[in-house]
Amino acid sequence: MTDVTSPSLLRRDAAVSLLGLGLLLGWEASGLDQVVSGWFGSAGGFAWRDAWLTGTLLHGGGRLVAWLLLTLMAIDALRPRWLPQRGPSRAERRRWLGVTLVCLALVPALKRASSSSCPWDLAPFGGIAAYVPHWRLGVVDGGPGHCFPSGHAVAAFAFFSGYFLWRDFRSNAARRGLAAVCLAGGVFGAVQVVRGAHFVSHVLWSAWICWVLCVLAAAAFRMADMRAPSHAAHPIGTINPLVDEP
Repeated sequence: MTDVTSPSLLRRDAAVSLLGLGLLLGWEASGLDQVVSGWFGSAGGFAWRDAWLTGTLLHGGGRLVAWLLLTLMAIDALRPRWLPQRGPSRAERRRWLGVTLVCLALVPALKRASSSSCPWDLAPFGGIAAYVPHWRLGVVDGGPGHCFPSGHAVAAFAFFSGYFLWRDFRSNAARRGLAAVCLAGGVFGAVQVVRGAHFVSHVLWSAWICWVLCVLAAAAFRMADMRAPSHAAHPIGTINPLVDEP
């Protein structure tokens, strides 16, 4: 069985993180945030800001889906329901639930501390704030702030943890789950861009932060397992053969 926390796999995770950071910095340097937001907003504001499809169904509904998934993940961590004997141990499920909760808490906390205002608060889109890049920390823009990074997109990206939890046991299913998380995060993020609630970079940073948190957690869990007396990757001693789907 491939060890999900093997050094080679962790190195690959780190390489993906660095590649993502490079692409993200490239986007930041392009200055396309305002261009993309300009496709959907004008001096009169954003037409899709309060539309039922974007504001109620995809924004409010996305939160409900995230709470449902989190509840199911918590239930499974307390009393494993899916492949209890041939999947991750209860301890593994619990600690990756913890990583999910950290993602869900950290990004909104960063957003709360941010001085960057949302696109709909900026003067070009009918607001009062001036545009100040979010990487200029501590520089206020004259608006309400508290808009960077994207909190709503984390309702999907926080579940990167599911990929790390299951890739050692159901690799194909884990990859499909990862694709679903990326798709959902992209939809959630796009909705917020269309509504004027965030720039594209806000969404990309949320995805990168959640991914890096999972990578760091995987490395930390490996170190903890190596220091355990049994050096077991599965704390309660469950046999977990890799049964890959076609």
